[in-house]
Amino acid sequence: MKLPNRLSLVTGTARKFWALTTPYFSSDQKWKARALLAAIVALNLASVYMLVQLNDWNRVFYDALQTRDQPVFWAQLLRFTYLALGYIVIAVYKFYFTQLLEVRWRAWMTAHYMQRWLGDRAFYRMELARFATAGAGPDNPDQRIQEDLGLFTTYSISLSMGLLNAGVTLVSFIGILWGLSGGFAFSIGGTSYEIAGFMVWAALAYCLAGSIITHYIGRPQIPLNFQQQRLEADFRHHLVRVREYSEAIALDKGEAVERGHLDLRFSRVLGNYLALIKAQKNLIWFTTFFGQAAVIFPFLVAAPRFFSGAIQLGDLMQISSAFGQVQDSLAWFIENYSSLASWRATADRLTGFEDSIASAETTPQAGVTQGTDSLQTQDLALALPTGKLLLAGLSLSVRPGDSVLIEGPSGSGKSTLFRAFAGIWPYALGKVSVPQDMMCIPQNPYFPDGRLRDALAYPEQASHYDDAALRQALEDALLPQLARRLDDEDAWAQKLSGGERQRLALARVFLKKPRWVLADEATSALDEATEKPLYERLATLVRSGGGALVSIAHRPALEPFHQRRWQLSKLPEGSGAAFQLSAS
Repeated sequence: MKLPNRLSLVTGTARKFWALTTPYFSSDQKWKARALLAAIVALNLASVYMLVQLNDWNRVFYDALQTRDQPVFWAQLLRFTYLALGYIVIAVYKFYFTQLLEVRWRAWMTAHYMQRWLGDRAFYRMELARFATAGAGPDNPDQRIQEDLGLFTTYSISLSMGLLNAGVTLVSFIGILWGLSGGFAFSIGGTSYEIAGFMVWAALAYCLAGSIITHYIGRPQIPLNFQQQRLEADFRHHLVRVREYSEAIALDKGEAVERGHLDLRFSRVLGNYLALIKAQKNLIWFTTFFGQAAVIFPFLVAAPRFFSGAIQLGDLMQISSAFGQVQDSLAWFIENYSSLASWRATADRLTGFEDSIASAETTPQAGVTQGTDSLQTQDLALALPTGKLLLAGLSLSVRPGDSVLIEGPSGSGKSTLFRAFAGIWPYALGKVSVPQDMMCIPQNPYFPDGRLRDALAYPEQASHYDDAALRQALEDALLPQLARRLDDEDAWAQKLSGGERQRLALARVFLKKPRWVLADEATSALDEATEKPLYERLATLVRSGGGALVSIAHRPALEPFHQRRWQLSKLPEGSGAAFQLSAS
């Protein structure tokens, strides 16, 4: 890799770290965050100061042993007690404040990203974008929020404080080592030379060589860590899908197929993990050798001066201690390379997630006006996420008292038009005016796990409605068997049949009594005998409220409940849009 590319990599990583870090330390919690960070920095500096004191204690203590000076020996033992106690207190509070900052930072980032992910339906647009790019966008946003944010805060604090500690330790001990190491004299061609502070230069050369070798051995870990997190998330996601669609899989006798899919995903997890282990093993071979050699290296270099009587045993031990501190500081990159690789992979994933949210937030879409007295579109054009134009030039109007049935072949854009009416479809141009008191009934409604009353009132709080109203809504939706189970907790999306789920969605409408209703195949799972009284009740509810009903359906049985029909039909190739809408 060329030097400019390396510099670009370093600056790019620094920009990612800065972009992910600064929002918290500039937020409404900035003073608490900065105070904790300052306390951690101060404790790190204090711990280095204690190490300097312990290094000086090494010299005095071992000199006392060599000269058999018993009073100094006991005095230094007492001094060590104070130093050790102070070091312990500093270490405990450094750990506590570090963990506290990690927890608070993670909590803030989690709330921040959840708000942005869920805000303005970014989560929906991101999934549509992944569909448009064949899954090329950021995968598994649940993992980004749940796992990656925790890893990022942990690694960011531990690595940055470790780097700070290493830098301060280096500055503190390099002067001590310079003063103790003396000069290294040698002759070349009859000319004598002397290198001042030889031990410092030896430590620098030793660690520089180790850092370069470590980088070349360990750099495969960065893409492997990134890939490992993605593969683990894919495996977990498929496990969740098997649980969610357990009944359908069981009915299709698809256990063997799902086992094959899971085995394939897990084999990819294991394959990448084995490659990561191999890369880590190669790095550990070198770093372990490097660390063990560092123990004996200062003694080998300083031994001639000790045996010549130039320095005492205490000086030798102090040199060894100071060299160890300088070497540890300079070897920070070597010892933390695996953590840096994991941090880099996590930061890349979060940066991709951030870019995806920002892109979703700025996706152009039709102008939606809320709170009008009718449902209208003006020169509306609808496209698929892939860019294919479905419908164009739609200027439609639904006024209070209307009831409209939308029909057309599968794939003609009926559900896309439904989403545009609801104001959620991002791949639209033109204007949409939407009444305020409107509810949408999708073909596959969502129900949160938990109490039935919460599933029925969703997304409102169940406490907004009394039990009598909740039970009456279930009775109206022909679900009397559920009226006595309001406080039962279950996974209702899996527990109920398709027809029961659609009736529970209708029960929401009967509970909340909106003036306007958009229904997308809302009774497709019901038989006609059940569908007819429910649609009669739905049409009566809308009519009595002075609103309108817009339905998407294929069944002719629903035509009597609607006054108008919009028919979607296919256009010839080269017509611009794929379909056209005709009203009657």
